[in-house]
Amino acid sequence: MKHPMRLALIMLCSAVLLMSLRADEVTDVVADDSISRPTTVAEAHGRARLLHELIHGTLQVVHRDYFDEDNPSAIPSGSLEDVFAELEETYQVKLKWLIVETDNLNVDHLPQDEFERAAVKALRADAPRYEEVQEDRYRFAGPIRLASQCLKCHVKHRLSTEDRTAGLTISMPLNLSGE
Repeated sequence: MKHPMRLALIMLCSAVLLMSLRADEVTDVVADDSISRPTTVAEAHGRARLLHELIHGTLQVVHRDYFDEDNPSAIPSGSLEDVFAELEETYQVKLKWLIVETDNLNVDHLPQDEFERAAVKALRADAPRYEEVQEDRYRFAGPIRLASQCLKCHVKHRLSTEDRTAGLTISMPLNLSGE
């Protein structure tokens, strides 16, 4: 891979945005792009642990997959799914790729529920994110830009090389009771 650090930076930015929002600040689509500071040491600790795991896991996967001459067919999204699995196992944070303006390369990336269908609609309309709270979980969907060099795999029969959008959903448990 030519730009492994770009991949790590994208994941870092997504995590920082996700962890910055408090449940009482969430609406269906938030227009404010500011990132609030943690309000407690416990919140800062949780953000730091999640960011550490994200960056550490991404670094390990990038080195495993992109500097292994015996595995020349690794793709970034597939490699990151290993990081996703670890985050779900360790922190109950679920991440999933979401088809927005691309070919259906993997049926697991199709929208599966009403939140994901609404997120696709919002991301197609150029929303910077879509989010909501469902019972004790915070759900977030953000756009992933696919530049022209990505389209040869993600949009086989394209008529233009204009950027397209994919999505990433992130779901994490909330402690709304404050316990």
